[in-house]
Amino acid sequence: MSEVKVDKLSPRLGTTLTLGDSGDTITLPSGVTFSLPSGTISNADLANSAITINGTSVSLGGSITTFSLPTVTSLSPDTITNSQTSVIITGTNFVSVPIVEAIGTDGSIYRADTVSYSSSTSITAAFTLATDGTYYIRVENNNGFSGRSATALLTVSDAPTWTTAAGTLGTFSQGAAISVTVAATSDSTIAYSVASGSLPTGLSLNSSTGVISGTESGTDTADTTYNFTLRATDDESQTADRAFSITISVAIEEGMQFN
Repeated sequence: MSEVKVDKLSPRLGTTLTLGDSGDTITLPSGVTFSLPSGTISNADLANSAITINGTSVSLGGSITTFSLPTVTSLSPDTITNSQTSVIITGTNFVSVPIVEAIGTDGSIYRADTVSYSSSTSITAAFTLATDGTYYIRVENNNGFSGRSATALLTVSDAPTWTTAAGTLGTFSQGAAISVTVAATSDSTIAYSVASGSLPTGLSLNSSTGVISGTESGTDTADTTYNFTLRATDDESQTADRAFSITISVAIEEGMQFN
């Protein structure tokens, strides 16, 4: 084995250039450029060849397999309660069947209870998360490549709970001034609305306080029960419905005539 020193080397395309014998070391002095002509060298021509970079031998003439990192872009639903709930995760480059984790903003990590693979852009994961808060979603493919959502996509929050019992809110006389209150609780502000049915004519629901009030219009000709469903919605858009009723009593006046 010998050492070949080169001061300048500029071969032309199509020429054959041999420096030393097999196993020789080629040393380029500092500042000297080793220029190869432009063109394409086939893998076959490079077969069984190698170069050494920083003491590591790198084979030439081969091929490599590339992998794409998974991405997480959205969830449905993106708000769940503490009970086990399945969410559909949308993204890219998913491989069957990945590991899915929820990562709290405090760094806590919770692996999904179950994971099912639908496609490279959709998987379903079930979570049971006891702590309310927001969570990033991390997906790790079985080849070891992983990706995490850029923002905390998943919110865990308590849904509203009604404290007013379902059923009748009372019976009131026709034309009376009426005021009754319904209530629900949650971990955030609640807004009330009429989901279905209708209140007696003349009454309205305060969306902030849950007070149903007003003066009944007096248009009914007989006792009438109004059935309606109220909805409590919190800041996380979670809802709870409850059915109620109000009865309007119409007094019947009877006259008597003596001849």
